[in-house]
Amino acid sequence: MSLMDDVRRRAAQDPQRVAFYEGENPKILEVAAELTKGGLARCAIVGDAEAIRAKAREEGVDLAGVELVDVTDEEGNESFSKRFEVIPACPYKSKGVRRHAARAMDRAFMMQRIGDVDVSFGGIDCSTGDVILAGEKIIGLADGVTTVSSAGIFDVPGWEGSEGNLLGFADSAVCVNPDSQKLAQIAVTSARTVAALTGWEPRVAMLSYSTDGSSEGELVQKVRDAVAAAHELAPELKIDGEFQLDAAIRPDVAAKKVHRPSEVAGHANVIVWPDINVGNIGVKLVQNFGHANAYGPFLQGFKKIVCDCSRSSPVPELVGNVVMSCVRAQALKED
Repeated sequence: MSLMDDVRRRAAQDPQRVAFYEGENPKILEVAAELTKGGLARCAIVGDAEAIRAKAREEGVDLAGVELVDVTDEEGNESFSKRFEVIPACPYKSKGVRRHAARAMDRAFMMQRIGDVDVSFGGIDCSTGDVILAGEKIIGLADGVTTVSSAGIFDVPGWEGSEGNLLGFADSAVCVNPDSQKLAQIAVTSARTVAALTGWEPRVAMLSYSTDGSSEGELVQKVRDAVAAAHELAPELKIDGEFQLDAAIRPDVAAKKVHRPSEVAGHANVIVWPDINVGNIGVKLVQNFGHANAYGPFLQGFKKIVCDCSRSSPVPELVGNVVMSCVRAQALKED
């Protein structure tokens, strides 16, 4: 069974509630309709309900079973605002609650904050920066996390690693040049994200141009310090480095280059790039030369599952990202 087949099976066993806040976008309409028809999620589209219905008719999309949350309904907004303003540590004053409840993206996050939905999904029309800022303000960061990051999973045809064709990676989309403390958080958070999606025991390799002391310098030291910091944050996780990529994923190379016991070297199932330059280039190299699918990137570090999709993603890829987000939400409830 492929990763996506397994994730779809798990999502259908316990459909999560998903709020979409770009309901006048044709792709979002199709995604919500497909998820609902397939029993993969319980979908709500937040926005101007009349405009959403008109767009659905124009695009020929059947929204049967999809809830519409109308932010132009003043009575409904007021009822929701009264529920939201009494939550512990409410991020807004009374007038602010009502103002944000009438904005589609903010309303979706607010619904998530009080438990009306499990996942918020968007990013086609809204910028990544806006999504992250709203998520930080309304949802908040997970305990012990001070930075939002992203993770993904490669599916590389013909490659046989420790998990077959699959390999987790982070961060290629959010943190530009993380210091050692942020890099440690990325490693720990990514380990948990990938474990939630796959059920693996994560083995995280912190990548560098050096393997286990083969080179020295500021860039290498940053990765070494990140490994040490990650061990302090989560001593139960298998996180090691600094490793070059081949030493991280190939047992034969690790045997020659890593002269100490390591549960990660040669057997990594998650790799952590040292900065976004390496991450962005690395992902595109694997996609173009390895003909790989790259699932994600998935935002991580929030108290709940906040998604930011690529505006160029086709509908099947968006559906897959929502389904994976739902499985992450299932795992979050089990913690």
